[in-house]
Amino acid sequence: MSLDELLQEYERGPILLKDAVMRVGRDGWRARPVPGKWTIQQVVCHIADFEPIYADRMKRVLVEDNPTMFGGDPDIFASGLQYEHRSVEEELELIRLVRSQVARILRRTELEDFQRTGVHSEAGPLTLETLLERVTGHIPHHCAFIDEKVRLLSAR
Repeated sequence: MSLDELLQEYERGPILLKDAVMRVGRDGWRARPVPGKWTIQQVVCHIADFEPIYADRMKRVLVEDNPTMFGGDPDIFASGLQYEHRSVEEELELIRLVRSQVARILRRTELEDFQRTGVHSEAGPLTLETLLERVTGHIPHHCAFIDEKVRLLSAR
């Protein structure tokens, strides 16, 4: 996939997520069709929490020499950041805005800068291009789980 295609996919992520979420009504966002698994609302909040983290990582790789990037445990975030009391609409808007801002920056970034690196505390050295690939795949990865939840809710 070319860099331009990757950026297009990155920019398309919020639309993909919103489309997946809107396939059910608000009541479905908090339903738990798969016991022990996150609700649609929790999935959206998780993505909204990690979008700024990925944005920060990419920005720091652009402007710092080999910065350290720290991991985060999604389950700890989910247990302590009030996912059940947050607005899905606000979370979707946050995701859209973060991606819009970062895409604008990345579209003006020199090609060779996509090979700049940072060191992730768990994954080791990562290039800007690899970070972009990972965050670009984050929403489609979770949309598959949302689609499963929507299918199960529709079958009820």
